[in-house]
Amino acid sequence: QVQLVESGGGLVQAGGSLRLSCAASGIIFSINTMDWYRQAPGKQRELVAQITSSGRTNYADSVKGRFAISRDNAKNTVYLQMNSLKPEDTAVYYCRVLVGFSVYWGQGTQVTVSS
Repeated sequence: QVQLVESGGGLVQAGGSLRLSCAASGIIFSINTMDWYRQAPGKQRELVAQITSSGRTNYADSVKGRFAISRDNAKNTVYLQMNSLKPEDTAVYYCRVLVGFSVYWGQGTQVTVSS
């Protein structure tokens, strides 16, 4: 059974940093893309950052230059380093992985940025 376990969320002041982790277990085949999404109250879930199996990255315009996504393939883990956090970054952050044609989601971790 595939499980994604996220960690690293919390409360931080504006300008601060957090590092999110998402560890995948129960996956037999190679993971293709690994993504971070977020959903703020009353808003749709949006893609924050994506990293392919070859290491190519893609970011939402709102986080470019502040967030960095990385992965450790040996550990089936994806990270999101978030710097210069703003109150508008407040949301539940979800990791998502694509394995073949199957998509798996984590349970989400709350990030709250106070002004």
